[in-house]
Amino acid sequence: MYSLDNLDEARQIRPMSSLVDVIRSERAAAMRRAMEATEDVFHRLDELNEIGAALSLEKDLDALLEKILTAAKTITRADGGTLYLLEREGMERCLRFAIVRTSSLGLVMGGTSGRPVSFDPIPLYLNGSPNSSAIAAHVALTGLPVIIDDAYLVDGFDFTNTRDFDRRTGYRSQSFLTVPLVNHDGEIIGVLQLINSLDPVTGGVTNFSKSDQRLAESLASQAAVAYENRQLIVQLERLFECFIELINSAIDEKSPYTGGHCSRVPVLTMMLADAVDRTTAGPLARFKMSERDRYELRIAGLLHDCGKITTPVHIVDKATKLETIYDRIHVIDQRFEVIARDAQIEALQAKLSLAANRDLTKEEIAGWSERVDSRLRARLEQMASDRSFLRRANLGSELMPAQDARRVRDISEAYTWRNEHGDLVPFLTADEVANLTIRSGTLTGEERKIVNHHIVSTIKMLESLPWPKHLKNVPEYAGGHHERMDGRGYPRGLRGEQMSVQARIMAVADIFEALTAKDRPYKRGKKLSEAMHILGRFALNGHIDPELYRIFVREKIYLKYAEQYVDPVQRDDVDESALPLVGAAPAEKGGVT
Repeated sequence: MYSLDNLDEARQIRPMSSLVDVIRSERAAAMRRAMEATEDVFHRLDELNEIGAALSLEKDLDALLEKILTAAKTITRADGGTLYLLEREGMERCLRFAIVRTSSLGLVMGGTSGRPVSFDPIPLYLNGSPNSSAIAAHVALTGLPVIIDDAYLVDGFDFTNTRDFDRRTGYRSQSFLTVPLVNHDGEIIGVLQLINSLDPVTGGVTNFSKSDQRLAESLASQAAVAYENRQLIVQLERLFECFIELINSAIDEKSPYTGGHCSRVPVLTMMLADAVDRTTAGPLARFKMSERDRYELRIAGLLHDCGKITTPVHIVDKATKLETIYDRIHVIDQRFEVIARDAQIEALQAKLSLAANRDLTKEEIAGWSERVDSRLRARLEQMASDRSFLRRANLGSELMPAQDARRVRDISEAYTWRNEHGDLVPFLTADEVANLTIRSGTLTGEERKIVNHHIVSTIKMLESLPWPKHLKNVPEYAGGHHERMDGRGYPRGLRGEQMSVQARIMAVADIFEALTAKDRPYKRGKKLSEAMHILGRFALNGHIDPELYRIFVREKIYLKYAEQYVDPVQRDDVDESALPLVGAAPAEKGGVT
């Protein structure tokens, strides 16, 4: 610039028009620089807004932390950076290295990289005193940001570890910007440190500016809130899952025979669901699941039998037909002992009567006594046979033929005994006959209704909960696993087209787990080949979705599950070519869309 005092001198140097051009040029350059700086600020503010929106959408904690550091490096043009999280190590608080990134070195540690951070945590206190020599610890303790233009020239902070790192790598850590991560409660939860701001024109290392600091602080504030919110959601989800595990543990404690079922069905459900998701042909080719869909189905699987907590334990654990609080077969055993004793007493009395009869010779008495002993032996042998038969009938593990049911009734009528009141009554009570003649399993019709009611309880319990949007289908998925494709299931009698694919998947998983489970009190676990044939017949008779069964076989889900959860002695070879429906072309229409 030229002053008026030097105007004559200026005129001697160049014409006035030339001087005006210089002034105008300098003004234009200054305006361009100001506009560029303004545009740069607005551009970085736009980036900050976009970053804030992106952070709020990220669900994975490691990915979120990575985005925070990457975004901070971008808006401040930093070459390197570290994100620390405030944690406790024993009784002491420290800063843990969560993410480390240095672009020029290609250094990537922590986050989603799969490479753990090799640096030790930074303690906030040393021997009870604040660790003010470590810049990150100082910022965490004071909550104040720190800008350093050159770490090799500054006093007050210990950069020994930084200089060691520089010697090992050939790097030079020069400018530093360190800001606290403060949550919405004003608590410091971590520290964001940026290293070596790069000049956008020359690419050389320069100082961090006050605008860099303000942008970093703004990002740190948004990041802290996003991280805390995501952490809170993760904690709530974990709490919810622990609550589900608590319910299943209560069922397990109540009945060890079904507790494993509650944890195995979700596993098998997800195996089959993932296989269906991979399917690219057939009626289920369009079935796809997002991560949210998978989480929703898994939760439904975990809760599918929560209503069993209301089922009386003596019914859930009914291992034999006569079991209530105890197995009443032992009462019947005692009756056999009583009538056997009575028969022996009766025989002895008959023999005493013969001996007292003076009209009979010794030979005749001996003959009659032998006939009495023979009848007693026959009667005791019949009692032993009937007793063994009733013990077998009580097991209920196999299908009872009609002739065996008739024999139970015949036994009841063949013997009488005196009850506790001294009355002569049939050998078996009506309730004992009803239980011992159960055609399959160990439950009477009424008891089966009580067990089946667990699904009604499950639906009521789940429908009473205020499910968030991404879990709103849990009651339908969990409540539909006892429905059938032909509409003959329970509790609502839904047909295939009225059921979601997820509910149909769970129905297959529930049945196959029950067939192969070895922990049921009333039956042995089926061999793998036997279970697959039964499942195939269920697909043929309208019980389960035939297309899901085909996928179950084709993708060998049964084998993957068996390798982890089925007893080795049950894992026989399965001839897939002999299974029902396998090899048949899937129907173009029907209830498997």
